[in-house]
Amino acid sequence: MSVFRIKNSPVYHYEFRLEGHRFRGTTETANRREAENVERRRREDAKRQLAAAKASPNVSLRFDDVVGRYWQEVGQHLAGEGADNCFRDLGRLVDYFGPDKLLTDIDNDDIARLVAWRRGQRVARYRKVRGRMVRDDDAPLVAPATVNRSTTGVLKKLCMRARNVWGVQFSRWPNWREHFLTEPIERVRELHEGEEERIIGAARNDYAPLIEFARMTGLRSNEVRTLEWSHVNWGTKQIIRLGKGRKRVVTPITDEVRELLFPLQGHHERYVFTYVCQRRRGKELIRGQRYPVTKEGLKTAWRRLRKTAGVDGEGGFRFHDFRHDLATKTLRETGNMKLVQKMLNHSNLTTTAKYAHVIDDEVAAALQMRAKGRVRKADLTTGVEGRPHTSTHSAVTDADKLLVGNEKSA
Repeated sequence: MSVFRIKNSPVYHYEFRLEGHRFRGTTETANRREAENVERRRREDAKRQLAAAKASPNVSLRFDDVVGRYWQEVGQHLAGEGADNCFRDLGRLVDYFGPDKLLTDIDNDDIARLVAWRRGQRVARYRKVRGRMVRDDDAPLVAPATVNRSTTGVLKKLCMRARNVWGVQFSRWPNWREHFLTEPIERVRELHEGEEERIIGAARNDYAPLIEFARMTGLRSNEVRTLEWSHVNWGTKQIIRLGKGRKRVVTPITDEVRELLFPLQGHHERYVFTYVCQRRRGKELIRGQRYPVTKEGLKTAWRRLRKTAGVDGEGGFRFHDFRHDLATKTLRETGNMKLVQKMLNHSNLTTTAKYAHVIDDEVAAALQMRAKGRVRKADLTTGVEGRPHTSTHSAVTDADKLLVGNEKSA
C-alpha cells in the first residue's frame, strides 16, 4: 500500500495512480493499518469516479456541481416562493452529503439514512425569552409530508434530471417508493357555526381584507399574500396570475370581491395586501407606514388571530382551511365535482375527490329511492295474482336519474 509520512506530519498520507490520473491526500490517522484501509477506500472511490466519468463524459457528477446545474436550469425559474424553497432544500442536501459526493454513488442505504436524519428534525419555530427570539426546542417534529417534499422528493428530482436530461447512467437506480413516508389523509375542515364571525372579528384592521379575500376565493395563502395589482383586471372582471406549479390561475372578480379590493388601491403601488407597521424597526420600517404582507408576518398575525377567535389547538381552523371550506360548501350546494375542480385549479379530479364525502347523504338518498323503485317495479310486474303485468315498461326511475346526474357531475 502506498501510504507514507511526510516531514513534520504525525499522520500518514496516500498517493496512487489510476489510468494516468494521480490521487493523493491525507488519511488523517497516525496508525498505519488504519491509513492503509483509508487508502484502499480512496482507491475504490477513484475507480467509481473514473467509471462514472466514462459513462457521462460531459457531466460533472460532484454533488455540488449537480445541485448548481439543477438550480441554474430549473430551481431559479420556479414561481412564487418555489425558487426560495428549492434553494433552501438543495442547500440542505449539500450540507448532508457534502460537495464531493458523486450523485451516482448515492444508494438506497444513503437515502434511508437521509430520511431518518430529516424526520428527526423539528419545525423551525421561535419564541420570545427575556426579550429575545430563540429557537423553540419543544417544537414538533417535521411532518412526513415535509420530509417527502423538502428532502426525498428533491433528491429524486435531481436524479431524474440527471438521468433523463443530462444522460447520466446509474448502475443502481434507487427504489424511491420505499423511501417516501406514508402521509396521513388530508384533513378537510370547514367553518362551523359562529367561527366565521369570530375570525373576522378577531382580525387586525390591516389584515382583515386579506383574510376576507382568502375566505371568498379559496386561493392558497401564498397566492393571496403575493397578489399584485397587475394581476387584477377590472375590465374583464378577472384576477389572472401564476399559481402552484406555474399554472395559470383565473379568479373571477365578483361584486363581493370588487367591493373588498377597490378601496385598497393606493396603499401600495405593486402589492394588493399590506399591513400597517406597529413599531419602528431601524431605518427600514417606519411606524404607521404600510408595507407588503410578509410570509412570517402573516404567520404571526394568523397565529394570534386563531387564539383570540378560539379556533386554535388540535382540530382548529388553519389558514388553508378557507380553501377546504369554500370547496366543501360549493360541492354540497351544487353536487358538481368538475366545478369544484376548476374552482380550486386542480390538475385532475382525483385531488378534488377528497371532498366527495359531503355528498354521501345525497348518494344514500338516491340508493334508497332506487331500491324503492325496484320493489314497486317488481310488484307491478308480478301483478295481484302473481301473473306477469303486460303493461310494465323498463322505465328509468327518478332515483336512477339522480344517480346518473351524480355520476356525470363527478
